[in-house]
Amino acid sequence: MLIAGEASGDLLAAELVSALQAQSPGAKFFGAGGTAMAAAGVELAFDLTQHSVVGFTDVVKNYFKFRQLFNQLLTPAIERKPDAIIGVDFGGFNLRFGHAIRQYTRENPFSKWNPKIIQFVSPQVWASRPGRAKLLEADYDLLLSIFPFEKDWYARRAPKLRVEFVGHPMVGRFQKAEGRRQKAEGSAASPTILLLPGSRTSELKRHLPVMLDALEFIQGRLPEASARMVLPNPALQKLAARLSAPPPNVEIRVGNLPEFLAQTDIAIASTGTVTMECAFFGVPAVTLYQTSWVNFEIARRIVTVKWATMPNILANEEVYPEFIQNTATPGNIAGAALELLQNESRRRKIKLQLANIVSALGSPGATGRAATAILNLF
Repeated sequence: MLIAGEASGDLLAAELVSALQAQSPGAKFFGAGGTAMAAAGVELAFDLTQHSVVGFTDVVKNYFKFRQLFNQLLTPAIERKPDAIIGVDFGGFNLRFGHAIRQYTRENPFSKWNPKIIQFVSPQVWASRPGRAKLLEADYDLLLSIFPFEKDWYARRAPKLRVEFVGHPMVGRFQKAEGRRQKAEGSAASPTILLLPGSRTSELKRHLPVMLDALEFIQGRLPEASARMVLPNPALQKLAARLSAPPPNVEIRVGNLPEFLAQTDIAIASTGTVTMECAFFGVPAVTLYQTSWVNFEIARRIVTVKWATMPNILANEEVYPEFIQNTATPGNIAGAALELLQNESRRRKIKLQLANIVSALGSPGATGRAATAILNLF
């Protein structure tokens, strides 16, 4: 049984299924996820990726919906008794699900069902609420880590939890695309800018107007600058058109992000998974994040890391200029982007830093190693 609740997790789960099928022919899969998992042969109870939310207030507003979805998965899990239950990212939901399964097996010892419970991609417990590491330690058989620092972090705080660093799936996923880095070092007069506002509805609503205003400022200084926007699915493309009609010189595309990263000079991106994709392709970026006042105030009190952008966290310095909440203004974002475009030595330094970050993410084959680690539990 696999559970993935976001577009990135859906793709990762599909890749894991393919790796498991290669090593264990005849294995059967069910659960909840998205179109990629369905295409990989997973029998889906429903498309969980359509319900992705972020932030405390969105979770509260959707509490009863998520409780219903939770129960819709818990019932078939207990009825079908899979050998393994694998949560793929989507930590808030999956940690609760893993706990509910473990609680059921403890309360029903005569059922003889004791599935292996696995989490693929660590929840960001190292960024906030580190006490959740103990919950993982109590309930989970295996945590598959994609960032190199996580294994030592857990060893200090949850030593009984089995953690294996398998590497970042992005390395293998983009290995072929890496050879297609077509964009030569652009001139400051005619750069290509990639807008990446996020993969959730709430992110698009908050980030798109800011990004378009920043782009207008940039193009006022550099009239020959061209721009593309890449969104993960057609639904967000339609929403973007309704929210704020992009200028006619902004090309909106769905999917194929590696192709466009290979052809861009800089990106303006939401903090999140996409910043690691920018890093892999050596693309300098300006990152931003905005949320509701309540979510920001809660996060400000519980988040312990200095940055929200993963390449900055991995480098332990601000590789990508980052603007959060009130500092994420069109003027600040445009100013940082113009500085990157017009400062060749700064771009070269960032590309070198990104290369060092990517080199620490392991070799290709992360999902194959993850599949091996899962099957070794048996």
